[in-house]
Amino acid sequence: FSDRPFELGDRIQVDDFDGEVESVGFRSTRVRTLDGHLVTMPNGELANKSIRNVGKRPNIRRILNVGVTYDTSPEKLQEAIDILKDVLKDHEGQAEDLPARVFFNEFQDSSLNLFAIYWYHPADWWRYCGFSQWVNMEVYKRFNEAGIEFAFPSQTIYMAGGAAEQPSLPTTG
Repeated sequence: FSDRPFELGDRIQVDDFDGEVESVGFRSTRVRTLDGHLVTMPNGELANKSIRNVGKRPNIRRILNVGVTYDTSPEKLQEAIDILKDVLKDHEGQAEDLPARVFFNEFQDSSLNLFAIYWYHPADWWRYCGFSQWVNMEVYKRFNEAGIEFAFPSQTIYMAGGAAEQPSLPTTG
């Protein structure tokens, strides 16, 4: 604990608690959680816990998975990859050493999965949220314009036999 893993005003995560450090006393630390509760934690216990100092992170990483339908042609799949790359190319908040990356990475149960990862600098949560919304809207708009369909969980059920093999109901009379 003497390493000073946080300061007043830092947002930290300890166990199930996530909030801002309001006070650090000789015996305890008080954290105001994101839902407004004040949690008092004995410093002796904090010394033995893993503390994530969210307030000191240099960036916010986003992993974005976009599923397209299995009837997407290879050419359209490449177009979808190119759209994602274009949307994320030299984006707001990009650090030069962490460019966005986009890959066709999986054949999932109901979709062909496109995996995109990007980092937002600085780690300003509300600006990151606004940028992420812009990314979502831009991808949605461009996929619609290109005729690329988003996948959703679905199943195809094949029935054994044809109509001739259906059991007949007994007749009365």
